Amino acid sequence: MMSLINTAHEHYRYMLQAFYEAESALKQNEVPVGAVIVRNGIVVGRGHNLVETLQDPTAHAEVVAITAACETLQSKYLLDCTMYVTLEPCPMCSGALVWSKIPRVVFGAIDEKSGGCGSLFNICQHKNLNHQIEVLGGVMEQDCSEILKKWFASRRI
Repeated sequence: MMSLINTAHEHYRYMLQAFYEAESALKQNEVPVGAVIVRNGIVVGRGHNLVETLQDPTAHAEVVAITAACETLQSKYLLDCTMYVTLEPCPMCSGALVWSKIPRVVFGAIDEKSGGCGSLFNICQHKNLNHQIEVLGGVMEQDCSEILKKWFASRRI
């Protein structure tokens, strides 16, 4: 029982870090999605959406965090790592996660319109790919959903 409590606390702790990244994206007028990658209790990569800032449709929080973590670890593979991201990764990001060989992804809000980790597609666990990822959704779901809803509502004036 103790390990379940510790695991839940750990998931919350790192999702909160991803949420802070989402808030940074919000301040930059980006879609508020944030991500951190953790290895052995240490954040080795972090990122938030930079699509508008960089004018790059691939500059999603997950891709930015993957690049940062690979640079930190000096490896193209993110073995023994976990990604925490505030929104379920899209198909592009899910594919990048599979290629990085990360073993776990923990996300906050479900993305029913373009999720790639189980809601619309399930790229992360597709049996025909060379790597499958353990996926856990719904951590800090309310907070992660709310920041996105408010951001999109502010754009529909």
